[in-house]
Amino acid sequence: MAKNKKTLNLTAQIMIAVVLGGLFGYFLSGWAERTAFLGEIFLRLIQMGIVLLILGQMVAAMGSLEIHKLGRIGLRTIVVFLVSSTLASAWGVLFAAFFQPGKSISGTVAPGVDVETVQATFSELLIGFFPTNIMQSLSEGTIVHIVVFGAFFGIALSLKSSEGELSILKGLKEFNGVILKMIELIMKLAPIGIFSLIASTISKYGINVVRPLLSYLLIYACATLLFLIVWEVVVSVYCRVPIVTLTRKMGKMSLIALASTSSAVALPTALEDSQKKLGMSKEVSTLVLPLGMSLNSNGAAMFMALTLTTIGQIYGAHHGMNDFIFIAVLATLTSLASAVVPGGGLIALSIVVPQMGLPIESIAIFAGVEWFTGMIRTILNVNSDVFSGLVVAKSVDSLDRDILLSEEDFDPAARTE
Repeated sequence: MAKNKKTLNLTAQIMIAVVLGGLFGYFLSGWAERTAFLGEIFLRLIQMGIVLLILGQMVAAMGSLEIHKLGRIGLRTIVVFLVSSTLASAWGVLFAAFFQPGKSISGTVAPGVDVETVQATFSELLIGFFPTNIMQSLSEGTIVHIVVFGAFFGIALSLKSSEGELSILKGLKEFNGVILKMIELIMKLAPIGIFSLIASTISKYGINVVRPLLSYLLIYACATLLFLIVWEVVVSVYCRVPIVTLTRKMGKMSLIALASTSSAVALPTALEDSQKKLGMSKEVSTLVLPLGMSLNSNGAAMFMALTLTTIGQIYGAHHGMNDFIFIAVLATLTSLASAVVPGGGLIALSIVVPQMGLPIESIAIFAGVEWFTGMIRTILNVNSDVFSGLVVAKSVDSLDRDILLSEEDFDPAARTE
């Protein structure tokens, strides 16, 4: 009989690579410098498909919406998604700007690195979000332009395919599947790439570069917790449900989100509990929650905004108000095209870091806490989707208050009209 072989998951492999890379860089610094090219190759491989990934995900997400059928539920869902993701990004920038987690390692990680920041007026900043030549934006990898173009192109596809799904949309979904598979294959090399990047980083700057990450992680966790509390208070007041009851009924999905670090894994539980415990109608829950995986990644938006601001502090970038606005908008737009792939945090950073003129190598600094940030991102993603669903359900009178306020759990299918 063949024996079942247990293999370590990617997260565990990356954690081991971080530890081994740190030891290798500390004790064998000379060799670490010689193997640094492996990390550079890994980063280039990730970046290689990012433009296609973002454009494809954005077009497919928007193109799959049946805009002519969305009605009041769909429109309110989109508005709630946009507001919550934007506020999450702004919240992340605010916490990073106030507590400045990057300052504690700015002198040890990147001494002498020249980071250029361009100050622009608000009108120039706003105009800069819209491309004049999408082919040029694609070749230069300007993510904001790509997301904006993808949104308009996707909406046009949705309107055009009102009588049936267009073959171009079907082909695009298949193409996206291929790109995601390619990135999954590349991410299998993550342990080697992260080992090389961590080893070279420790070799250059010493072990002190790792310690301040605890401060960053604590600030990120506190920012997420406070944002969730504010979200919960808003929902509690608007839906007229006690916070304790709301927290208890969302406990299972929250634990699954934390343990799995995957919104996709938590989705079935979130759908079931939203209907049976929170009283959300099936019509609302089956639209809002799956759609939220693509268009309401509050956790990803806050993570990118906070981490991008932190990296700027590490490298001594001087950001003004317009820069902070750009970071918040960039994180929000990029989160709209987020993809459920392994190593999502590293991929997210590889998208946004170059947009601010910061060294792509900086993402290696955060590889050691990727698992922890993944937990934090996921619980905010999942819970925010459910909060959004409750707000939408209440606004269209599709919230069963008997189920919501009850201390027991009901099966909506078993209830009589």
